[in-house]
Amino acid sequence: MTDERQNPDDDAPIVVEGLVNRFGDFTVHDGLDLIVRRREILGVVGGSGTGKSVLMRSIIGLQQPAAGRIDVLGKTITGEDLDKKIGVRRRWGVLFQGGALFSTLTVGENVEVPLKQFYPEIGDELRREIARYKVLLSGLPEDAIAKYPSELSGGMKKRAGLARALALDPELLFLDEPTAGLDPIGAAKFDRQTRELKDTLGLTVFLITHDLDTLYEICDRVAVIAEKKIIAVGTIPELLETRHPWIEEYFNGPRGRGARNTHNLKTLSASEQVW
Repeated sequence: MTDERQNPDDDAPIVVEGLVNRFGDFTVHDGLDLIVRRREILGVVGGSGTGKSVLMRSIIGLQQPAAGRIDVLGKTITGEDLDKKIGVRRRWGVLFQGGALFSTLTVGENVEVPLKQFYPEIGDELRREIARYKVLLSGLPEDAIAKYPSELSGGMKKRAGLARALALDPELLFLDEPTAGLDPIGAAKFDRQTRELKDTLGLTVFLITHDLDTLYEICDRVAVIAEKKIIAVGTIPELLETRHPWIEEYFNGPRGRGARNTHNLKTLSASEQVW
């Protein structure tokens, strides 16, 4: 596996160096380093309380670290005020857990929110047309545009949140547990949609998940948070060679073996179809 600190990538859209996050006397991250490569889907895993969401919030500027440096799309965002971050914020989209939709707005109106915030000069008709396109791009039917969040299933709420995350044509897409709470069929569809969007739009995806199927199916690399740092980054085959207790238990436990066997069967089946 690559030591991120020894192999800087000048084209990397996200570079985190020496990150420290504290809440009172509790230290979540202590010297965390991470490089996210352009146009990859990076899965981020770790035990509960290891700070996966805190890391994401630090990268998007919602959490001010105690120390360290974060560069996003070539700009250092740590230590900068909100006004100076606005330019780079237009270039990413975020899907929070549960979708985080505004309950009093329709799906279409939810998607219009970032357009109104960052591009107020856009006329109402064009803004509605952009929102319509993003809703369809997320995999929702057109009639979902006029529905309120309370009228949507869990999977539809996730897709509505995804449509809003795509509103500004982002280069970076942040997904926090996007398949949590979805049934296996819905989760698999969302995974396929994520991969298709990444390939079609050239996105870089930062994906927090506990879903082993997601890791095997769509992630190019996986970063593991433990001991307040990123302890390993690599492909799943590379991680399977790592002799760390948490990584071994996570990927070689019953669920890990089950996800690996399922993935291997799919790969074998696909190869047989080619022949």
